[in-house]
Amino acid sequence: MDRTAVLALLTRYYAAFNAGDWEGMLDCLDDGVIHDINQGKRQRGKDAFRSFLTHMEACYRERLDGIVLMASDDGTRGAAEFIVHGEYRATDEGLPEAAGQTYTLPAGAFFSIAGGRITRVTVYYNLADWTAQVGG
Repeated sequence: MDRTAVLALLTRYYAAFNAGDWEGMLDCLDDGVIHDINQGKRQRGKDAFRSFLTHMEACYRERLDGIVLMASDDGTRGAAEFIVHGEYRATDEGLPEAAGQTYTLPAGAFFSIAGGRITRVTVYYNLADWTAQVGG
């Protein structure tokens, strides 16, 4: 892939996220995708990513805006910066109790790309900021 194709792939990935189209997101991923969760463990594979999305949907409702995408010229790496607008709907284990709190949080992600698919997703945000916003 070249830079333009990577940007198109990432655009499709985030459009699917904002539409709640988990299968559309999964279609952008390699079967062996590596997912580095902010403050969490590394997961591998689409099935693990699907489980992550199911868990996230149960606990949170999120929409991203201000998405800025970047890609390397050789098409092997990408990055995104965005603002997360969310609602904390159900208590996530080890985190403060959920009561419908809303939050706005800057975040970013890094990607590896191969064979027209995302092979690694690494997400970062400030957990202390999120915790303060939801009253933890």
